[in-house]
Amino acid sequence: MTSADQMPASGSTLTLHSDPNNTRQTDPLRKANGVYVTVHGHFYQPPRENPYLDAIERQPSAAPFHDWNERIHWECYRPNAFARVLNDRGEVAGIVNNYEYFSFNIGPTLMSWLERYDVEVYQRILEADAKSSQRLHGHGNAIAQVYNHIIMPLANERDKYTQIRWGKEDFRSRFGRDPEGMWLAETAVDYPTLEALVAEGIRFIILAPSQALRCRPLPTQDDPHPEWIEVGGSQIDSTRPYRCYLKDSQESKHTNDKRYIDIFFYDGPISRDMGFSDVVYNSSRFSGRIGSAVRGDHRPAQLISVATDGETFGHHKKGTEKTLAYAFTKEFPQQGWTVTNFAHYLSLNSPSWEVELKSVTAWSCAHGVGRWQDDCGCGGEGSVWHQKWRRPLRDALNWLRDQLIEVYAEHGRQLFRDPWLARDEYIQVMRDRSASNVNRFLARHQTHKLTAAEQVDALRLLEMQRHALLMFTSCGWFFEEISRPEGTQILRYAARALELAGEVAGVQLEKGFVKRLGLAPSNVDEFKHGGEIYRQLVLTAQLGFKQVAAHYAITSLFTNQKPAETHNSRSRKDAADKQSQRYHKRVYCYTANELDYQLQRMGSLTLAVGNIKLVSDITWESEHLVFAVLHLGGWDFHCCIQQFTGRRDYSQIKEKLFGALKQASAAHTILAMSQVFEKEAFSLQNLFAEERHRIMRLLSQETLTRLGQLYTQAYRDNYGVLMAFHRDEIVVPQELQVAADIALGHRCLITLRSLEQEIADPQKSWNYILELEAIATEAKHLRCRLNIPDGKQMLEQLIARLLWQLLHDANGSFNADIQVLERLIDVGDQLNIDISLQRSQELYFSCLHSQIAPVCITSLGNEADNQCLQLLKLGKKLAVDVSSISNQLG
Repeated sequence: MTSADQMPASGSTLTLHSDPNNTRQTDPLRKANGVYVTVHGHFYQPPRENPYLDAIERQPSAAPFHDWNERIHWECYRPNAFARVLNDRGEVAGIVNNYEYFSFNIGPTLMSWLERYDVEVYQRILEADAKSSQRLHGHGNAIAQVYNHIIMPLANERDKYTQIRWGKEDFRSRFGRDPEGMWLAETAVDYPTLEALVAEGIRFIILAPSQALRCRPLPTQDDPHPEWIEVGGSQIDSTRPYRCYLKDSQESKHTNDKRYIDIFFYDGPISRDMGFSDVVYNSSRFSGRIGSAVRGDHRPAQLISVATDGETFGHHKKGTEKTLAYAFTKEFPQQGWTVTNFAHYLSLNSPSWEVELKSVTAWSCAHGVGRWQDDCGCGGEGSVWHQKWRRPLRDALNWLRDQLIEVYAEHGRQLFRDPWLARDEYIQVMRDRSASNVNRFLARHQTHKLTAAEQVDALRLLEMQRHALLMFTSCGWFFEEISRPEGTQILRYAARALELAGEVAGVQLEKGFVKRLGLAPSNVDEFKHGGEIYRQLVLTAQLGFKQVAAHYAITSLFTNQKPAETHNSRSRKDAADKQSQRYHKRVYCYTANELDYQLQRMGSLTLAVGNIKLVSDITWESEHLVFAVLHLGGWDFHCCIQQFTGRRDYSQIKEKLFGALKQASAAHTILAMSQVFEKEAFSLQNLFAEERHRIMRLLSQETLTRLGQLYTQAYRDNYGVLMAFHRDEIVVPQELQVAADIALGHRCLITLRSLEQEIADPQKSWNYILELEAIATEAKHLRCRLNIPDGKQMLEQLIARLLWQLLHDANGSFNADIQVLERLIDVGDQLNIDISLQRSQELYFSCLHSQIAPVCITSLGNEADNQCLQLLKLGKKLAVDVSSISNQLG
C-alpha cells in the first residue's frame, strides 16, 4: 500500500458516512440521495474434498500450505477479515473487517470449509453480515449462491431448483435470515433460471452488462408504451437497477399479475480493471476510477457497483485488502459517497426501468455458455490446446445424470414419500450429520419405519444424488484440459455416484460411462482420452472399507496409547464387559469401533492383530473386519484385511499369527499371514497421504536426529575455519555452510521447544531467551539461513499466548511478563525467520481502545502510569499506532 492508502499519523477515528461540508439534507441510509458505491466480491473455491474421505488431501502445488483452500485463506479470506489500515510509519492504525462493507457471496462449500478450518474468520464473516444489516436497516451484505457452482442454463429443471434450495437453506442456517439476492455461477443465466429464482423468492441477481439485450423506462400513464433501447453491446447504464419480467408475464395487461426479478448490472470496465490492472493497489486511484463512472445528470441517486472474484483482494493481488479497507473507511466517505449493498439500495430506489436479457449468457464466455459444453475457444488462455473434450464430457455426465434419476426414482419411492422433496431437504443433513438429526430427517420423509439396511440405502441414494450434482461443478470445464485437477475432481464425484448406484440397485453403469468418456480427447498424450483419465486418475483414487481398515491398522502401531498389557487384557474379559470397553476413533468420515486389539514385539518385528467395526458417518454402512499388520522395521509394513467370520475363527487367527511371530522370522510370519488372509496385502503406500507423510516423518526422526548430531559435531570442529572464511570474505565451502545452517537450526528448535515447556517459569524463560539471542548472533556472523518453519510457528504462538495472558490474565508479575514478551519479539527479528505478528497485532488492537486507553487515561500520576507506558511501548514494538493515546498522556 502506498502513502496514498495510509492513515494520518494521529490515528484519528473515522466515521463511515462523514460529510465534512455538511451539505446533505437527508440521511442517505433512509432515503435515496447522492452517490452510492457497492463493491461485490464473489468468494468461491471449488469443492476439493476426496469423495471417499470428505476431506481435502495435501496438494503439493499449494506449498508451503497444505492445500489451495488453506493457501488462499491465509492470503485472502483471513486478511480481509482483519484488513490493516496503516499510518505513514507503516503502523497499524485500524483493523477493518472488510466483509462489513463488501457486498459478498461465499460459496456454501467454501463456507463449510471455513467453519471447520478457522472458526474465528467464519464468525467474523457472520458478524459482518449482522453489523451491515444493522447499519443498512435490515439488509445484510451477504447474498446466497447456487450451491456448488453449476452452470444453471445447462442444468435440468429439477437440478435448478435443488441448487437454489440448497443455496438458500445453507445461507439461512448460517446467517439466520432468508437471502434477498443470489449469485449465479459465472453469472450464467436464461429465462428458465429466472423462473426458478422467482419461484423460490429471490428478489435480485447481479449480471454483467454484456448480458442485457434491451431496456426501457417502465410504462406509466403518461407513457404507456415507452420505446425499447438496444444495449446488446454492453451499453446498458449500470448505475440503476432494472426490473426483468418473466417471459409469460411480459404480455400481461395487469402490472400486479406480472412476475419479475430485479437485476443489477455491475460496471464492466471498472470491474475488468480491478481484475486485470493495477488500479486496486492504491485506494486513491481506486476511488478516482470509481468516481469516473459517476453520472453528472440530475437524478437524485445513482449506484456505482463493481464486481469481481473476492480472491482478487489478497490472493491474486497481494495486499489489496488494505486498499479496500482504506477506501471503505476513508476515501469513499471523503467523496461523500455512501457504501451500501444491492438489497439496501433496492429498498431505497425501486427500479424505474425494465430490461430484457439475451437468451443464454455468462460473464466469462462470449458464446453464451459454450465454455462449459463446446470447443468455443474461451479458456484456452492463448494455448494451442483444444477443448474438443468439453462436449463429450458434458454428454457423458448428462447421460449418467439421467440414468441416476431412474435409479433414484425407482428405489427412492420405496423409501421416501416424496423422493425429490427428500433430496431438496437433504441439505439439512449435509449441514449436520449427527445421528439424531439424520434420524429426524428420515422420520419426516420415510414411507414406513425403515430397517437399518433400508436406512443405509436411503442415505446411499441421497449421497448418489449429491455427487450427481457435484459432478457438474463448473470448474471442470473452465480451463483448457480435462485431466487438470478440476476435471479429475468432477469425474471422481461421478465415480462415487456410480458406485452408490451399484450398491443400492445393482446397476452396472460404469462401462457405458467410460465408453462415452472415451470420446473426449485429451491434449496430453499419456492419457489420450477421458476414459483413460478415468482409469488412471479416478479409479486409482477409489477407497473402500478395506483401505480404511488398513489405514487404521498401520497407524495403530504409532497412535495406540494404551499399554500393551492393559490392551491385551481386554480380549480375555467377559463378553458382557466388551461393549463398555470398545475404543472409538474417527478415521476421516468413518468411525472405527475397536472390539479387540493385541500387539506383540519380537526383536525388530512388531505384529498387531485387531477386530474392528467400521461405520461410515455419511451413509451409515458398516463392515466388521479383522486385520493383521506386521512392521518389519523402517519403511516395510505388511498388512492383511478380511471379513470377521466369528470369534472362534478370530481366536484361531491370533493364535496362529502370534505363534509364528515367536520364531522371530519375518518370512515365517508373512507366510502365516498369507495362509490365513486373502491374497491382497497393503503397505505404507496404501495409507491416506496425510497419515503416510506423518509416519514417514516419525520413521525418519531417529535418522534426522543422528544427522543433526553429526552436523553439529562437524560445525563445532570447524567453527574457527568457518569464521576465518567469513572474516576474509572467501566463499565458504558448501558442506561447511550447510553444517552451520543445520546445526544452528537444530539448536534453535531444541531451545524453542524447551522454552515452550518452561514459559511459565520466568527464570528458565530468561535462560532460553538468552540462548536464542546467542544463536541469532552466531547465525548472523556466519550468515546462516535458519530454515525452521516449526520454530517460526512456535515463536509466533508463544508471543500471542504471552500477550493474551498479559492483557487478560494478569497474575501480579506484569513487569517480568512484559519484559519476556518484548525480548521474544526482538529475538524473532534477530533470528531472521520471518515471524508474523499479525495475530498479536489483532489481539493488542482489539484491547487498545477498550482496555489499554482507559487504564492509561485514568493512571496519570499514579503507580499504574509505568505499566501504561510499558504497554504503549509494547504496542510500538508490535507496529500498532498508539500515538493518539501517547499524545493525550503528554
